[in-house]
Amino acid sequence: MLPAEANWQAAADAIADAQTVLVASHVSPDGDAIGSLLGIAGALRGLSKIVTAAIDEGVPDELAFLPNSQTILPKVTRGEFDLMIALDASDIERIGSVGKYGLAHSRRVINLDHHPTNTRFGDILLVMPEAVAAAEVVFDLLQYAGWQLSRDVAFNLLAGLVTDTQGFRIPATSSRCLEIAQALMEAGAPLSEIMARTLNRRSFAEVTLWQNALQSVQLQDGLISAAITQSDLEQASLHKMTDGGLVNYLVDVDAAKVAVVFKELPTAVEISFRAKPGYDVGRLALALGGGGHVLAAGCTLAGSLQQAQELVLALTRKTIDAGEGG
Repeated sequence: MLPAEANWQAAADAIADAQTVLVASHVSPDGDAIGSLLGIAGALRGLSKIVTAAIDEGVPDELAFLPNSQTILPKVTRGEFDLMIALDASDIERIGSVGKYGLAHSRRVINLDHHPTNTRFGDILLVMPEAVAAAEVVFDLLQYAGWQLSRDVAFNLLAGLVTDTQGFRIPATSSRCLEIAQALMEAGAPLSEIMARTLNRRSFAEVTLWQNALQSVQLQDGLISAAITQSDLEQASLHKMTDGGLVNYLVDVDAAKVAVVFKELPTAVEISFRAKPGYDVGRLALALGGGGHVLAAGCTLAGSLQQAQELVLALTRKTIDAGEGG
């Protein structure tokens, strides 16, 4: 049964009435962002909609294997749309330049998300904090509206589920999530291939990045942290800021309660949080202007790396003190 609070009929009606649709997701996209976007874009094209799919800077190289990934544009600077669908983005800031253009040039906006910290922007809300991934919300919309679930759509949605649940390992993984995964597999989505190409891979450039970043790791009273500088990125010959999954690696340390990775941008610092059950980093990220989930969240702060570290580490220690066993 679908959760009652999401406005399914209004979303289905808005899509039925639209001919031109812009679908967008958040900056620095992960597998759920790309998979959800490609999944709904594919379903809409199956309905003969004219679809523009876009994310700031386009698809990360490691997700280019997903079906129809080449259709995602890195920017949008012209066109008018009957409808915009913002996916997996908790606030307007997260949908970047593509989202900013879309909000100004779309008659209506559907906000489709699963983050508890979603700010409820847009005209029609499909915000389901109980869902493990935006891909789950897209699947529910397809089921509600009775749209066809093609192999490519199923492939992309399963990639979203796999990546956001870390291979169905996070505490939020539910029996319903597994039922959806089964339905996607029955539609032709290859689980083993998706697992191998998302969870079990790492480029040598990312290994080089970790080699440098691990030297900055500190652990004290359950708080483990690391920093990735612009110099680290250059030495690894990477052109986009990433931690290569380092924050997930650090939170698995036995003595760690919360992991924080600082990523130095030219004029700001991107911060990723991960926590073990009992500690709420979603609330911390929201207080810092970001958002996310209880156990996985993030934010971006203007200023220097040192300034960000001083502020965030002090606040994170308070989060640990307020949590289970604090």
